[in-house]
Amino acid sequence: MVERRRTKQIKVGNTFVGSDHQISVQSMLNISSHDIKNSVIQARELEKAGCEIIRIAIPDKEALDLIPALKNEINVPIVADIHFDYRLALESIDRGIDKIRINPGNIGSDENVKKVADSCRQHNIPIRIGVNSGSLEKNILNKYGGVTPEAMVESAMYHVDLLNKFDFDDIVISIKSSDVEKMIKAYRLIADKCNYPLHLGVTEAGTYKQSLIKSCVGIGSLLLDGIGDTIRVSMTDKPIKEVESAIDILKALSLKNAPTLVSCPTCGRTKIDLISLANEVEERLKNCTKPIKVAVMGCVVNGPGEAHDADVGIAGGDGCAILFKKGEIVKKISEEIIVDELMKEIEKL
Repeated sequence: MVERRRTKQIKVGNTFVGSDHQISVQSMLNISSHDIKNSVIQARELEKAGCEIIRIAIPDKEALDLIPALKNEINVPIVADIHFDYRLALESIDRGIDKIRINPGNIGSDENVKKVADSCRQHNIPIRIGVNSGSLEKNILNKYGGVTPEAMVESAMYHVDLLNKFDFDDIVISIKSSDVEKMIKAYRLIADKCNYPLHLGVTEAGTYKQSLIKSCVGIGSLLLDGIGDTIRVSMTDKPIKEVESAIDILKALSLKNAPTLVSCPTCGRTKIDLISLANEVEERLKNCTKPIKVAVMGCVVNGPGEAHDADVGIAGGDGCAILFKKGEIVKKISEEIIVDELMKEIEKL
């Protein structure tokens, strides 16, 4: 069991973020914020898929109408992504937003930052400080000779100090980079410097395949360190794929109640369509929340033997399979009903 880094607890709408609570999955709508109808449809889809916090872009005043529309249709917290215009942050708060994401250094004077901090404090709305490798201040870049993990951490802590100066402390921090190694080092450094919850992600991670690989390495490494309270798998693809990928990362690390599916890579002994079989079992386990181990193996050699610790499993034969539990064979099953019989056993557990 991973021991989580101890953090301050933050309330985002109806969701708590921090080490005393489960790691939250986030995503962001990628439809124009002016297209309210389709934005709502996408948000519903994300909520159904398991997204627990949804971020939206607020580029102008027109986009503010999206906030109440979403609040009326979904139950997960909404985060307003604000750049440059502090007034949009204030108006988002008035419209009922649950969280503000800003880079305090790019919304103007200290007086502007104070106005946002004061309003968020009065309405019990947290702020996520979003720093990435493309948003560092010139003086910090000059100090470190470019983008380094230390530079990103210094930028983030500068923004923390700015909010603290105005008596604001309900803060979540993200310090993302498209460079996986820099991202990991930066989060490890800041984890030792503060107790704020951390939002993890590899930014600009690329298309589905590249993003999945980079995010598994970057986010997964930090989660195993006990670092991270919310996560987003950023990818150039449909947001629902971000959510499904984030959930799979949490499942792989036993940080979310779900079955663990093990299956062998097949070999010359395999006499059953194991690839299709494993994919079908995976799909039918998608909504299962039992923390059990399920095995789908290619032959009796790899079945009860190598997967003897599985709570339940099947091992393929020549047109049939065996069902086993904890290494003990229960019965033989015809190929046509293999998965149905397996699911019946899982329901009994």
